[in-house]
Amino acid sequence: MICKQSKSTYLFLFLLMNFQLISCNKQANSFESKTIVKVQDTIIKTGAEQTHLYLKKLMGKNIAIVANQTSVLTVLQRAEVSPNVMGSKKVTHHLVDFLHNNKKINVQKVFAPEHGFRGKADAGENVADGIDSKTGLPILSLHGKHKKPNQEQLKDIDVVVFDIQDVGVRFYTYISTLHYVMEACAENNIPLIVLDRPNPNAHYVDGPVLEPKHKSFVGMHSVPVVYGMTIGEYGKMINGQKWLKNGLHCDLTVIPLANYTHNSKYSLPIKPSPNLPNDKSINLYPSLGFFEGTTINVGRGTDFQFQRFGAPFFDKTSFSYTPKSNEGAKYPKHKDKLCYGVDLKDTNELYKIDLSFLLNAYQQTPKSETFFDKTFTIHAGTEKLQQQIEQGFTESEIRKSWEKDLEDFKKVRSKYLIYK
Repeated sequence: MICKQSKSTYLFLFLLMNFQLISCNKQANSFESKTIVKVQDTIIKTGAEQTHLYLKKLMGKNIAIVANQTSVLTVLQRAEVSPNVMGSKKVTHHLVDFLHNNKKINVQKVFAPEHGFRGKADAGENVADGIDSKTGLPILSLHGKHKKPNQEQLKDIDVVVFDIQDVGVRFYTYISTLHYVMEACAENNIPLIVLDRPNPNAHYVDGPVLEPKHKSFVGMHSVPVVYGMTIGEYGKMINGQKWLKNGLHCDLTVIPLANYTHNSKYSLPIKPSPNLPNDKSINLYPSLGFFEGTTINVGRGTDFQFQRFGAPFFDKTSFSYTPKSNEGAKYPKHKDKLCYGVDLKDTNELYKIDLSFLLNAYQQTPKSETFFDKTFTIHAGTEKLQQQIEQGFTESEIRKSWEKDLEDFKKVRSKYLIYK
């Protein structure tokens, strides 16, 4: 009897222990399934870095690339992390080098925009054709004799790739280059792939809308000074609004950004042109760019371009500087003259165009000096702004005159947005 009870007891204890083990394993597995969660990648990836979306489209094709110094991508590459141990590391390539090194892709030539392929030419300066010393590829200028690729230059090209960092301001000419590249591709039945990049000024829409009679390479379309779109979205708008010559339609593919919204903070890793050296200058550029059409120096010829403004005839203040010839500004306004003015490098981030800089500068300029030059209207896109300033309009009165045009533009813009 005792023996039978003992056997029963042992059997009971054995079953109980196994049940507890099974229960613990289930809890452990349940715990692991809840805690082992794949972390979502929130780093913004440029279109160029989304290689899985476009490399296959280029295989076996003769391609031309529209690029400058900003056309870079960072990719993971196998590397030895220690003896006999292989891992990976992040490597940054120029897009031209990256594609040229792919034996299945035939890069034929590079088109360079304003400031050139390496981005060192002055604003508005003609850029010459040349040969890239690293790859041996021909560099063809789109800011000299030609603003638009011609039929001969596109002969035997199967695909054009466009990858240039924009800053979201109408008088920054890379969107004009995009227009002409799209038009040339449409005329020659060549597909265009735009590798999208973040717009550091995409967080607002503001400024006067360009009037068609003031169209120029400095502003080709009826958009505000700040239009709040990436260059890929802008390309979609050029197509959709039929802005190309004779209503042509470009076979356009936009390779989108990953983990991006219009309110994403993005610091440009490479300055997009010689006179936009950092985030502060890029943020102030829409407001200070109007000075390009005046006699006022806006920091060109210093290391703080578009972060200050001044002139020799301003009231003597505690802040002064002397513009000198430098890279990107061989002949700055008031070169070698002591200028008095305003230092803006420590101002808060702007979420609209600030007209107070322009209005204050106009009021400080003596009547004996000519404040506006003929390019002011080209930059503003309208004659009204100069007239309003000369007639003593306040900033709020000027801004009110933009309201309807801005609302109308935002309705058009909404049709072409890729990102929130």
